[in-house]
Order: sequence, then C-alpha cells, then structure tokens
Amino acid sequence: MKSTAPISFAGSALAETRHVCAFFNSEEEEYRVLLPFIKGGFECGHKAVHVVNAGQRGEHIGRLTAAGIDPVAAERSGQLEVKTNTETYLREGQFDKNRMLDAFEQMASSNAAGQFPLSRIVCRMDWAADGKSYMNDLIEFESRVNHVWEDHEDAVICTYHLGKFGGDTVIDIMRTHPMIIIGGILQRNPFFVPPSEFLREFSERRAGRSASTSAGN
Repeated sequence: MKSTAPISFAGSALAETRHVCAFFNSEEEEYRVLLPFIKGGFECGHKAVHVVNAGQRGEHIGRLTAAGIDPVAAERSGQLEVKTNTETYLREGQFDKNRMLDAFEQMASSNAAGQFPLSRIVCRMDWAADGKSYMNDLIEFESRVNHVWEDHEDAVICTYHLGKFGGDTVIDIMRTHPMIIIGGILQRNPFFVPPSEFLREFSERRAGRSASTSAGN
C-alpha cells in the first residue's frame, strides 16, 4: 500500500500502481505530457532521475530550463540526476537485465532513507529499438521490475516512441506495465498481465521460437 498522496499526471493520477509505459509519436508530444509531471515533482520536493539517449542530454537540460526548472541548481543539490542510456541500460555496450534489476532496487532503496520522499524516474527507451537482440531481455526485465516497484513509492515512466517499435513488441511492452499513457492520457492498462503469468507465457513462446528455428536449419 502506497502511503504517499496520489501524483497528478497526464489527466489522471498515479496512486498505488506507478510503473507506466508512455507511448508517444514525437518528442514534442513527449515533453508536452512529461514536463508538468517533472516540474510538479521539483515543486513538491521529489527527486528526479532522467535517463535520456546518448547525445540528448543538452537538449533535455534545455527543455527543463525552458519549463522554468533550474537544472544546474537541482543537480548541485542532488535533486536531479540526468543519465544517458549508455551509462545505465547499456553499460559496456551490453544490456544485462539482472544488473538493471539490482540497479533499480538500489536506486529505490537508497532513496527510501534519503532526503527526498520519493523519486520520479523517467526513462527514454529508444535504445532498445537499435539492437533487436536486446528486445527479449528488455521485455522480460520490464515484467520482472514490477516486483521492485511494488515495494516502493517511486513513480517510473518508461517512454517509447511508437514509430521505432513493431506491433508485436508494442503489445508485449503494454502487457508488462500496469499503467499506460496513449494519446497523452494516463489510464489503468487493461492489457497488463501479472509478472508470474506473463513470464511463464513469454518463456514458452521464446522456447517455441527457438525450437522452430532449430527445426528449420
């Protein structure tokens, strides 16, 4: 049970369930939806952790500044951390789902006793579209990480640009997030499948594909 107040976001509110997949068609749409949520977090004393594409940091800082946020002061105080995908998800050029589960657990646990009541974490996920070999591990990670966020107050927004991902991948991403933003509106996700059920089905599906590939060789 989340003890902190619901967080206003994208025309609705995040209450007990705070792991969100947010689908956008452009960066303009993404920032239009996210910036009020990000700014509100600074105003109420929440920590902000943003993961952006490599090379996007300068643009992101500019967007925050234009929205009336002082990112230099926020980084100095520890309220803001801006990381790139190569520093987080793709350290040493590899995506390690177990390492990332540990990293998010440490991020949440270390903040629990820190100076901020909770974190608002926004992660840009475009990197996964650039390496198809990452996709199965990413989808498994997105399902398993629900167990981490069940025990913490933090709000976690995973942003995906629809033009970069195939339909089957989008469906799996939807099925691993209990909350969803489509068309700029936050809502409970009717397609969400609990991790125990999803991971069993996903494992069987992967095994079936492997067997089919082997049979064709």
